[in-house]
Amino acid sequence: MYKTAMERVAEIPGLAGNALGVLERADATTGMPFLIGPDGTYDLQLNRFFRELGDWGVRAMGSVEAYARDLALFCRFLHQHRGGKAIWDADQQDLLAYRRARRRTPGFEVSAATWNRFLAALDKWVAWALDERQRLLSTEPFRMVEKTIRTPRGLVVVRTNALREVDEDPGAVEFLAFEDYLLWRDVGLRGQLPSGEPDPSWRGRHGERNAAFADLVVGTGMRLQEASSLLVTEIPSAVDGRRTGAVHLPPTITKRRKSRTVYGSRRVLRGVHHYIDIERDALVQRKLAAGAYASRPEQLLVRSAGRHALTLVDSGSKPYKELSIDERRRLGRLGGSTPGAPLWLWLGEDGTPLTPSAWQAVFRAANARCERFGLDVRAHPHALRHTFAVHMLGHLLRQTVRAMRREPGETLMSERVKRLLIGDPLRRLQILLGHRHRETVFIYLDVLDEAQEIVLAALRDWDDESEALSRVHLELAS
Repeated sequence: MYKTAMERVAEIPGLAGNALGVLERADATTGMPFLIGPDGTYDLQLNRFFRELGDWGVRAMGSVEAYARDLALFCRFLHQHRGGKAIWDADQQDLLAYRRARRRTPGFEVSAATWNRFLAALDKWVAWALDERQRLLSTEPFRMVEKTIRTPRGLVVVRTNALREVDEDPGAVEFLAFEDYLLWRDVGLRGQLPSGEPDPSWRGRHGERNAAFADLVVGTGMRLQEASSLLVTEIPSAVDGRRTGAVHLPPTITKRRKSRTVYGSRRVLRGVHHYIDIERDALVQRKLAAGAYASRPEQLLVRSAGRHALTLVDSGSKPYKELSIDERRRLGRLGGSTPGAPLWLWLGEDGTPLTPSAWQAVFRAANARCERFGLDVRAHPHALRHTFAVHMLGHLLRQTVRAMRREPGETLMSERVKRLLIGDPLRRLQILLGHRHRETVFIYLDVLDEAQEIVLAALRDWDDESEALSRVHLELAS
């Protein structure tokens, strides 16, 4: 599997000057995966499928990459073990053989979840290829069955691949106790020693940036794609006297194209602004002096920008909700003190926007550093979202109990509520609501917008608790 690098098109010798325009018309974006066959051929239709996944509900680049990897493995299996077949000629017998290889080979078995993820990619490809706009397949090549499943909206009949397997052990929700998160952040991202003292051997240059990003994710529950796709102008002020600031996530960067608002505490927003004003500004000034932003043919120049919309030089006013992630990545300021500088919030060492995969690498490096110190603490971006969910849900329950008080000192069903607050709140909530999979409970994070007063009160409680833990952590270090 390979990835598209739009910014490097101009560097390729022998290509005409309109190569970038050709790629743009084909909806190719930076980071978009594509496959090359064993004989060096480029399958036009299969690679077009990856580019059009956004129209079929798969918008996160990490998900597109996972689909490409899964189908690439299947294509390789067909070529090596099924007589050189192409995926367009595969049938049920080929899929059965692939399941035996993936699920029944001793020592190399993949989990049911991994197998089902591959089937999701395969089924999506089949649906796309059967669509009347393509008609690349005349019939369904693999057997499908109808099943009744429970969803948040009740029982629904769906068609699914007959070889889909039941995942009896979906695994525990990964989250960190907040004190463990602080240890992971300070040691893994900021380069401190486990004692809290500076590490003389630390050579990292972006500790504060990385810590600010992690604090933003764990403090708001944003997904990796959402947090990594923000613009500088979308970050609310941290000095207007409010304890929380609203961050509006447009549908173009969220899952299932559903906009929502998340709330960052003043503590979290101060950290982001500290990165913007010091580390990010110094980086941009260095790159400006080196001429790094002088020649970017793909750049979209911005005349002015506010919290909800901006004005482009070529096409006038445009709300953020109409900007794709790739367009966001290409935005650059016109004039001012930083001409050509990206509006993208999180920048890498080269002064260009960081991708979700780059953040995954940051987290892996932080985990490796913690492991070298013998610390049994690991994190990935989605685990921080889980951490937000678990801790916030606990505070939400306590806020709800306060709101249900009948008389001073008396609570409604107090003994039952106490039991709810012991252990994993999401597990308890799953049992109460009758959900089969614990992950389903995460949909209730979307309901937070409907109870802002309770949410903001819970966020203040959590922020006070976090501040207290941070102070204790600093006192122990000193």
